[in-house]
Formats: sequence, structure tokens, C-alpha cells
Amino acid sequence: MSKLEFIGITFGLLMFVHCINALDLKKCYIDKIYQLGDSLSDTGNYIRESSRGARSACARLPYGQDFYGKKPTGRCSNGLLIIDYIAMASGLPFLNPYQNRDADFRKGNNFATSGATALTVEFLKAKNISSPFTSTSLDVQLDWMFTHFNSICLKDCIELLKNSLFVVGEIGVNDYGFALLQGKTIQQTTSLVRDVVFAIQKAIRRVIEFGAVRIVVPGVLPMGCGTIFLTKFTGPYDEYHCLKEFNDLAKYHNQILQVAIEEVKKEHPNVIIVYGDYYTSYLSIVRDASKLGFDPNNVQKACCGIGGTYNFNMGSMCGNRGVPVCATPQRYLNWDGIHLTQEAYKDLAQSLIQQIYPHIKCSN
Repeated sequence: MSKLEFIGITFGLLMFVHCINALDLKKCYIDKIYQLGDSLSDTGNYIRESSRGARSACARLPYGQDFYGKKPTGRCSNGLLIIDYIAMASGLPFLNPYQNRDADFRKGNNFATSGATALTVEFLKAKNISSPFTSTSLDVQLDWMFTHFNSICLKDCIELLKNSLFVVGEIGVNDYGFALLQGKTIQQTTSLVRDVVFAIQKAIRRVIEFGAVRIVVPGVLPMGCGTIFLTKFTGPYDEYHCLKEFNDLAKYHNQILQVAIEEVKKEHPNVIIVYGDYYTSYLSIVRDASKLGFDPNNVQKACCGIGGTYNFNMGSMCGNRGVPVCATPQRYLNWDGIHLTQEAYKDLAQSLIQQIYPHIKCSN
């Protein structure tokens, strides 16, 4: 990173600080953050991974239109992601993507990759499910992490990582989403849950082996509220007009994940592992949309999109020529039919900070 880029990003951080109304994680003395996951957390790995990634919509405007510099960075949103708000609340710079090999990784590293699955490509293929965007599953990201730590730890990483925060996920939605969109039934997709959660549990154990002592493991969002699924599938619906069976799938994943977390906590009583409840937080935003500044009439519509009840069309998605962007993204929860807006991520980040703050050894 050049001096000019560093100054620019620092200025951008200062400009965005006023957006955070959450607890101050500086009191937690986090000196590095490491992120695993998918497009909810990817700050630029996928667009550097291959020519396909470089040509993806997240590599061009309007993605990044509300980010510092008004340019695309590989974040699949109009602006900041949850991990960006977590970093700012910790007094740290934005996490650089691992694939940006010239970047500064002294304050952490981001291995999350858009389109990533918890299960390996080979495992999914055996179930007749393709991973159409990337082969960078959770196992691959962990291998990247291992390579990174081998390059910066002289002997072991325990001392180096004692004040670090590890975020394992959110991940798993793509495993389920790809299955459902490729014709698997809810029952067939639900049968993947224990395998997906086992992969996440294995990842938790592995980062502990690396030296992690403070770990956050978010659950999945309510899938049935996702614009892409509401467009493709029909009811029954729940009280939020979300697909009930899809939300039941997400709840089941989160229940099994919490059991898996408790198992690892018993194995490692000196390691702090905190579950992040994205599911409840998101539904709270939907319920209180008007109070939070969102348009209650558009909570399930894409801001960047065209056509249909939900302003979303798989054949003409955000980033394609002629696809418009809403005039007030800050009033929308959903950005492009798949990912959320900066404003939604800000509220989810605030909720996550409030959840983890009492548990990760922060001073009063």
C-alpha cells in the first residue's frame, strides 16, 4: 500500500466513524482481525482470484458507489461490510484481502471469498451440487491462513495472536442456496446441515490450533427473507412475508451450529468462542424498519435491480447495462437481490458488537 493510499483510507475511516453507534471495541484491545467466510465478508479476494472474478459485477460500479473513493473494491455491496465496521470499532484499518499480495497484513488478513462454501467442491459434486463461482471453500481459506501464519510466525503464533479476533463465517448459505437453486428440495438441502456445521466446527478447531483465543462464529441470516429466493420460490410465508421453510432451514443450521460451538468450548475452556446471532438481528431490523430509517415498503426489494415484485431478475442483475440503482440505498436492506446494503450491514455490525462485547475480555 502506498503512502497516498494509506492516507486516503485513514481519512475514509474518519469520515465513516460517525456511522457507528455501537460499543467501542477499542476497550477490547484487539490488535489484529482474521476473517473467514463468503461474500458477506469478502473485501476483494474473489475479484483477484481469476479472470472470472475480475469480470464479476462486484468488480465494477455501482458496487462500491458509497465506499470511500466511490470505487469498487470487490465488496459485494454499495459500501461497507460488517467486517469493516468491526475493524473501525476496534480502531483498526480495513482488512486487506489475502489475494492482494502487496498489501499490509500487520493488522490482520481477510480470507473470505465471494461464492465460497463451507463444504468442499468435491463433497458438493458428489451430491450433484455445483459450486459455480469459486473452488475456495472453507478448507482452502484455512490453508491460506496456515500459509500466512507460517510466513509471519518465527516459532509459533500463540504470542503473536493473543490479542487477535478471529471471525469464522458467516458461511454455509451458499451450500444451501446452490442446492435449492439447482433443484434440490428443502428436505434434501436440510440433510446437508450437519455436514456444513461439521466443516465450520473443524474450522474453529483449526484456528485454535493456529493460536486463536477469541473467536466469533456468526450464524446464517434468515434465508427465506432473501430476495433471490422470494423471487424464485413461493410460500408458505411467515409473519415477515419470508419463506417459512427456508427460514426453518436457517434456524436449524443455527441451532446445530450453537451445539457444535458448545462442544468446542468444552474442549478448550480457555478459548473464548461467541456465537453471533445474525438471524434474530436481521428480523429485528425488518420488524423495526421504519424506526431504523428503512422504507418498510421495500424491505425485501433490491435497490439495484429491475423487474418483478422484488425488483430482481436473475437474467438482468445489478451491474449489468441498463439495470438501475435506487435513489436512496440507505433506505433499503437489500442491495442487489443477494447481498445487503451498507446501511443494513452497519445495523448488523452494531448488533454483533453488542452481542460479543460482554464476552471477549473488554475493559469497562
